[in-house]
Amino acid sequence: MKLGLLTLLALASTVAGFAPHTPVFTQRASSTSNNKNGLVMKDFPKPNLEDTDNYRTYEKLSQSFGSTLKAGEAQKKKVAIIGGGLSGLACAKYLTDAGHEPTVYEARDVLGGKVSAWQDADGDWIETGLHIFFGAYPNMMNLFAELGIHDRLQWKVHKMIFAMQELPGEFTTFDFIPGIPAPFNFGLAILMNQKMLTLGEKLQTAPPLLPMLIEGQDFIDRQDELSVLDFMRKYGMPDRINEEVFISMAKALDFIDPDKLSMTVVLTAMNRFLNEDNGLQMAFLDGNQPDRLCAPMKEHIEARGGTVLTSSPVKEIVTNPDGSIKHLAMRNGKKVVADEYVSAMPVDIVKRMIPKNWQNMPYFRQFDELEGIPVINLHMWFDRKLKAVDHLCFSRSPLLSVYADMSVTCKEYEDPNASMLELVFAPCSPLAGGNVNWISKTDEEIIDATMGELARLFPTEIAADPTWPATAAQGPGGQAKLRKFAVVKVPRSVYAAIPGRNKYRPSQTSPIPNLTMAGDWTSQKYLGSMEGAVFGGKLAAEVVAKKALGIDPEPIKEIQPDIVEKAASHVAKAPAGVKGDGAIAFGGGATLSKKDETLLKQVDPSQFVEA
Repeated sequence: MKLGLLTLLALASTVAGFAPHTPVFTQRASSTSNNKNGLVMKDFPKPNLEDTDNYRTYEKLSQSFGSTLKAGEAQKKKVAIIGGGLSGLACAKYLTDAGHEPTVYEARDVLGGKVSAWQDADGDWIETGLHIFFGAYPNMMNLFAELGIHDRLQWKVHKMIFAMQELPGEFTTFDFIPGIPAPFNFGLAILMNQKMLTLGEKLQTAPPLLPMLIEGQDFIDRQDELSVLDFMRKYGMPDRINEEVFISMAKALDFIDPDKLSMTVVLTAMNRFLNEDNGLQMAFLDGNQPDRLCAPMKEHIEARGGTVLTSSPVKEIVTNPDGSIKHLAMRNGKKVVADEYVSAMPVDIVKRMIPKNWQNMPYFRQFDELEGIPVINLHMWFDRKLKAVDHLCFSRSPLLSVYADMSVTCKEYEDPNASMLELVFAPCSPLAGGNVNWISKTDEEIIDATMGELARLFPTEIAADPTWPATAAQGPGGQAKLRKFAVVKVPRSVYAAIPGRNKYRPSQTSPIPNLTMAGDWTSQKYLGSMEGAVFGGKLAAEVVAKKALGIDPEPIKEIQPDIVEKAASHVAKAPAGVKGDGAIAFGGGATLSKKDETLLKQVDPSQFVEA
C-alpha cells in the first residue's frame, strides 16, 4: 500500500483535527495500587517484528549455524573468546550452535559488559546504562526468539515522548497510528504533532532525507565526513529541526551533540525506523540484565558444550614468530591454548593489548582512530511518586539525554509509592560536545546539576532542598525530595561516532590467521548499540565457522591510505596491558571509589583535563 504526500497531509489534517495533542499522562485507575497519580504499568503486545527483510536475513544467518555452517566432529574447534559482554556471549552462542567449543573469559565478576548491573548494599540494582530495545533490532529480536525469552520484553505504546523546552512540565509526542505502513507512519506522526515544528519546517526537512530512502546504505555511508549540523546546512534544513529533534536524537544514539556526531549515525537509525512499520516501537527488559538476558545466553552456551568464566582476566596475548597467537597468558599464571581466538574487548582495552609484532600492521593501526565516548548513568530514588510516563522520555535538556521512571516501566523495579528515575547524563566531555569534563566532577556536583534540570522538567513536584542548591528557586508546591542516588561513570562507553570515523572500524576478519574481532565497534551497520554488539559477535562467529569448514570468510575491509602510511612509521613497543582490577580497568562503568578514581587518572588522564 502506497500513500502519496497529499494523502498523507490530508490524513494528518483529519487526525490532528480530532486529536491535536495526545495526552501523555494517561490516568489508569488501579484498585490494587496506592499510586496517587493513578498511573499503573501497562504493557502492549509484541509487535510484528518478523515480517521485515532485515529480520528474515538475520534469521537465515542464525539458522545457518545449525545447518550449512555446522561443524562435523573433525572440524570442531576450541575457541577462546576474550570478553563476556553481549558481543562475546553472542559469538559463543552461535559457535555452540555450529558445533564448536567456545570458552568465554570475562575479566570482571559479572557478565554483560556495557549492559552489566549489580546490586548495592540495599539490594537495589545499579545498571551501567539505560537500555531500550527497538523493533528495528533484528539480530537482538532473533536472539530473544532463539532463547525463548520474548516474554521478558515489556513493549510500550508506539510513540516517542519529548519534554517541552519552552513549556516546563509539559510533554509532546510523535504518535504512530496503527495500520499506517512505514515510512508513512513516521511522516504522519511528525505531521500530526502541532508543538515542535511548523508545517513549513516539516516539509523542508523531508527532501534531504529522500536519498537515504532511495539509495540506502551507500548514501548513508557517504555522509560520515559530515556532522549532523554540517549535513543540515549543506541541504538547507531549518535550524529548528536541530533544536527540536536532532539534539535529543544525537544524545540518545551516541551521547554526543549534533555538531560532533557523524550524520551517518542518525541516517542509519532513521533508515531502519523509516523502513520498518514497528522499527521505532520500544521495549524495556522486565528486570536486571545479568539475570534476564545474560543468564539465558550463558545457559544456552553451556548446555551445548561451551563454557563461560568470570573473574578470568587475560594478562597478555602471546604470539608465534609468524604473528599467529600461541596462547593467552592469564593473570592467574595459567596458559589458554585454543584453535581459534576471538577478541570481544572494547576498543580502548584492545589497544592496550596489541602484541608488539602486530603493531605495524595497518589493520591494527586503524584502532588509533577509534575511542570510547564518556557517559554517565544516574539512578535517583525519590521519597514519593512523580508524575510518571510508562515509557522512555527524551528530555531535550542540555545535560540530560533520555530518562525513564523505572518504578513504572520495569516489573522488577515497580513501586506504586515512590519513583526511581534512571537518566543518561550527556554530553559529559568536550569530545562529545560538552563544555565540562563531568567524569572528573564529584557525584554530588553531578546530582546537583541534574536536580536543577529535573526541577525544570517537574516544576510543580521537585522540592526546594538545601542539599541541592540548584533547586533553590522551586516554589512551595514542590514536595518530592531525593532519598538516594547512584552515579555510574563509564569513562569509555561505545565508540565515539564523530565524523570520519566509520571507515576505520575493522572487519571481523583479521590478518592474524587464528584471530577474529568482535564488538559493536567493529564494522557492521548497527553502530555502537546492543544490536551492534550482538551482530558483531554473530559475524565473528560466522568467520570462525566458515574457516573451520574451509570456506573463505569475508575479506579484510579496505584500509585507508593514511593508516598504511602511519603503520609504516609506527615505532612498536611492548603492549601497555591492562592495569588494575574492576570495571574501570576493563572498560566498564562503576560508581567510582577513590581507588577507581586513582586508577582512572593513571590510565586515562584526559578524563580529568579541564574543558
